[in-house]
Amino acid sequence: CPSCLRGLQSAWSGVYHLAWLSACLTTSIPDGVAILPAPQNLSVQSTNMKHLLTWSPVMVPGEIIYYFVEYQGEYESLYMSHVWIPSSWCSPTKGPECDITDDITATVPYNLRVRATQGSETSAWSTLKPPFNRNSTILTPPGMDVTKDGFHLVIKLEDLGSQFEFLVAYWRREPGAKEHVKVVRSRGIPVHLETMEPGAAYCVKVQTFVKAIGRHSPFSQAECVKVQGETLPLALALFGFVGFMLILVVVPLSIWKMGRLLRHSCCPVVVLPDTLKITNSPQKLISCRREEVEACATAMLSSEEPFRTWI
Repeated sequence: CPSCLRGLQSAWSGVYHLAWLSACLTTSIPDGVAILPAPQNLSVQSTNMKHLLTWSPVMVPGEIIYYFVEYQGEYESLYMSHVWIPSSWCSPTKGPECDITDDITATVPYNLRVRATQGSETSAWSTLKPPFNRNSTILTPPGMDVTKDGFHLVIKLEDLGSQFEFLVAYWRREPGAKEHVKVVRSRGIPVHLETMEPGAAYCVKVQTFVKAIGRHSPFSQAECVKVQGETLPLALALFGFVGFMLILVVVPLSIWKMGRLLRHSCCPVVVLPDTLKITNSPQKLISCRREEVEACATAMLSSEEPFRTWI
């Protein structure tokens, strides 16, 4: 019937047009380039000179998608005919992120692009807008550990990399105290700041400085430490010094006195009393007359009384 013939012609016409459209699509897409969706939402998260490129993953059920990342710096753009260089760590990569820290070596704008692949199929390139410059990195204060080693104020800083210097400010916690600043380049190693006074509290804060981009981070919150109960050892040391000086004086004096006492005890010096001393000349004693001998003897004997009394 005429109506059935017209329906059949219309159906064949639809099939013809569908086949023609499929042929056109096939001939317009070169080999190796398929219709995978391109990664979207490219962005760079940069903190303390660590740069991470991220994007939204391409979802294909049951398939593993790989991504290729390329970059182009100022030198490649101006002097190498816009050549693109594959990223050191992300060509290819499975995850929807790429650490591009080692690729960004200068403080200039960098173009970044990503594409997805699955087997022989690839997506179009997605390019980061606007280009990334590392001077936009967010700088944060480093982690620090403030301790005391005896009377020594010691700080240990987080290792953020070779590009970082640290400005350490410290002061004694009291009204009108002067703030001291020390530049520290060692990382992860305890550094001595100052010798503390007993019973005093000291506070420390720190900020980072990156010479490559000429920027500082904010200062960290101040941390304070105090030497507790350290005055007793100082007093003991003072008393010990005084005792030592007394020993230096008392011991020699005691030895000298003991020597004199022993000498007088073992070898006493005998002193004759005046009554036993011969005060008159022997010639006078000889010249005494016989009648005077008895009187002389009596006088000598009477003079012995004081000697007995002394004994």
